[in-house]
Amino acid sequence: MRLCIFTEPQQGASYDDLLRIARHAEECGFDGFFRSDHYLTMGGDGLPGPTDAWLTLAALAVQTSRIRLGTLVSSATFRLPGPLAIGVAQVDAMSGGRIELGLGTGWYEPEHRAYGIPFPPPGERFARLTEQLEVITGLWHTPPGGTFDYQGRYYQLTDSPALPKPVQSPAPPVIIGGKGLRRTPMLAARFADEFNVPFEPAESVARSYAAVARACAEVGRAASGRRPLVLSAALTVVCGRSDAEVRRRAEAIGRDPAELRAGPGVAGTPAEVVEQIQEYAKHGAERIFLQVLDLADLDHLDLIAAEVAPQL
Repeated sequence: MRLCIFTEPQQGASYDDLLRIARHAEECGFDGFFRSDHYLTMGGDGLPGPTDAWLTLAALAVQTSRIRLGTLVSSATFRLPGPLAIGVAQVDAMSGGRIELGLGTGWYEPEHRAYGIPFPPPGERFARLTEQLEVITGLWHTPPGGTFDYQGRYYQLTDSPALPKPVQSPAPPVIIGGKGLRRTPMLAARFADEFNVPFEPAESVARSYAAVARACAEVGRAASGRRPLVLSAALTVVCGRSDAEVRRRAEAIGRDPAELRAGPGVAGTPAEVVEQIQEYAKHGAERIFLQVLDLADLDHLDLIAAEVAPQL
């Protein structure tokens, strides 16, 4: 089981905050440091304001050395696919090949209104995401010296040199996540390297994993020689050495300890957190994204690294 730290900077974090926790996560031995891609807080004042996900990751790429970096997940409504492919490839080079691209439809309409970003209906957002995945993966997989053309409903590319190429070969891992049981698993089967289910009980995650397995069989993923999908889950974490410490950490993020323990999420003493994560592992999860909401509490990471990770 690999553990990643997952942050929500739109709730209130500066770049310095993110650099501090990313470096600490690296020192603690976590597999990855991931951040959401949002422009508006979902509660509270959000001060000092949002930080751009890919600008943040570019800076972290040169200020960390080992830990993997990525988004969970970027919104297809925010960026055109061609420039996004260029940007991610560049950040991958800056990091020495440690970048992962999580990409989704986008869902939080208020941030689109707040910053003047078009927010199409759900069907169009899903269609745009599909075309973005076709464009981005097509650009990355075009052989050097070749060109890439694409004629979609929303995006058209002509004689693209498909440069630059990422450092990772054949391309940075693509993460697709969601709770749907048909369209999202099918997209993951076609385009993704990892399928993530966010904030769901273990039993629901198992249903989603079964759905993506069916989709992989339907598109002939194994027969095509592609690697099996990595299966993962994202879960809020509150871990403490005692019930009092669990309560303190839960209250610091405005949550009730009993509610967190009831799930979905992982909460309690290290032994309880290990047991809860193992339930996801039983259903096939290979990587857990631990959503850490109090970015000032570095001791939280120390505890998880020292007393949870070794047992997994």
